[in-house]
Amino acid sequence: EPPDIPHDFSCQTQDMRIVTCTWTQGGDTYLHGQRSPKYTLFEEFSQKVVPCIGSCSEQCSCSLDIGQQRICNITLTVENALGKKTAVDVFDVTHRIYPAAPFQLWEECTDTEITLYWKHQNKGRKLLCQTEVLQPDGKVQLHNSSGMDLHYASITLGGLKPYTEYTARVHCGAAKHFWKWSEWSEVRTIRTKEAAPSGKLDIWREITPVLGGRNVTLFWKQSPSFQANGRSISYEVIWEKVEDGSTPESISFSSVCNSTRISIDNHSYRIIIVAKNNVNYSLPSVLIIPRATGNSRSIFSTKELKEEQVNGTDDGIFISWEPRYIYDSYIIDWCNFPMLQPCDLQWKRFGPNTTSALINSDAFVPGVKYSFHIYGSVANRASLLEKKTGYLRELPPLLDPIVEKVELTFNAVTLSWDSYPTNESQSGFVRGYHVYVSPTQGNCSLKGSKKHVLPGDSVLCKYTVENPEEKRYTVRHLLSNTKYKLVVKAYTGGGETPIGNFIYIDTPYNSNMLYLLVLIVIVPLLVAAICHWKMKWVKECCCPVIPSPNKSTVLSFKEFK
Repeated sequence: EPPDIPHDFSCQTQDMRIVTCTWTQGGDTYLHGQRSPKYTLFEEFSQKVVPCIGSCSEQCSCSLDIGQQRICNITLTVENALGKKTAVDVFDVTHRIYPAAPFQLWEECTDTEITLYWKHQNKGRKLLCQTEVLQPDGKVQLHNSSGMDLHYASITLGGLKPYTEYTARVHCGAAKHFWKWSEWSEVRTIRTKEAAPSGKLDIWREITPVLGGRNVTLFWKQSPSFQANGRSISYEVIWEKVEDGSTPESISFSSVCNSTRISIDNHSYRIIIVAKNNVNYSLPSVLIIPRATGNSRSIFSTKELKEEQVNGTDDGIFISWEPRYIYDSYIIDWCNFPMLQPCDLQWKRFGPNTTSALINSDAFVPGVKYSFHIYGSVANRASLLEKKTGYLRELPPLLDPIVEKVELTFNAVTLSWDSYPTNESQSGFVRGYHVYVSPTQGNCSLKGSKKHVLPGDSVLCKYTVENPEEKRYTVRHLLSNTKYKLVVKAYTGGGETPIGNFIYIDTPYNSNMLYLLVLIVIVPLLVAAICHWKMKWVKECCCPVIPSPNKSTVLSFKEFK
């Protein structure tokens, strides 16, 4: 097949002397070897002809020397044995400048600025250069600069973070009659210099009364606004009495530490924690530990606060509190692992207009009770305001009540489980108890109960005790001389465990019925037997025999005879 017309034919120069033309060849001619297409460049004004040597696959290129010529009319001819096609490009050389890539990059920097320098091969021509800066967060910024220098160009990048690594590269194009950007330079990795830490540390404390004073465990962490700004960082803790201005005590810690314990007496203390690097210290974070008042958590009141129950969600545990407008911030603290020592104390700070928060942690698990303390802070002094306790999700109780005492009558049974715990050892808030009863033979239908159907379709009688501190219940309306099975189950917001582990009782005979039976049956039978036994005597006493006159000898006529 004859060749196609070359596609995307254009020419450009880097030094305004050598012009390089590029194009994309058309479809396959199915001619190879000596018969493959031949390409030729022809410049009309200078009448120069340049055969393009070498084969190309898709992107083709060919160069010619135009000397001092400024206007060019270049024709590309492609031909084979079956035909030929041409493409033309007419241009001003000054409009087709494609600079060489910048090279030999170097820099000067401070803690917040980088001045980047580079060399180029386009002396005497004004260039527009673009610097690409890769930020630590992955974002890319582009900065443009222009100028003309015989040796090098530069750009100053400001607003950078101290002791932070940036990567930069540069490409350039003609400032006048821009045609194309050059290739990118090599990538240069630059780190700004160190500066003093910025922002403050977020600090907190836990106070434990001991004989003659208090142990204060201090905690610190880097707040979102804190920046270390240096290669290595350490911490310094300083404490002093507030009243008498005694000599401060201090201790330093490495970067891996985030807590320490100090011992103080019962006076008021000021505690300062700062971060430091090779340049300077950060701004100080201050806590005031008040004079001991008998309650280590509060500075204003020794009144014991009652814990309020709160509910958890899939996203965390929701905490709310009453606003007190005298405070400039609020703090909530809790333990990630309440059953361990140390418990991994955590805390969060909130602004003065915040009255609720969703507290979440990767350490929170269902079935564990977490306690939260809410403080108000003013002038670096914290006061305990409220206590909350809750579960991420309640589970059924770990243990069921053990019936310790059974009191039986012929128609009632009283169960007691006084030693059953309802505190934090449970996997949910114990909200009450269910008492299940059934005769061992047949289903249950006692008066005042609710029916509860087991998986096997057997029916139990169910009674509910809604007060978790009420650990005694009497089941009434039982039948005498009957065997029953019973079980007591505690329930939480997570339900209760499967029903099992019954206890068995036998109700006694009804003694009142026995007395009635004696009165109604035995006594009359006894009276009847006695009467039958003494009937002849009674008859003789009560009904004597009257002699018959016919049998009397007095009236016998024979004797008279």
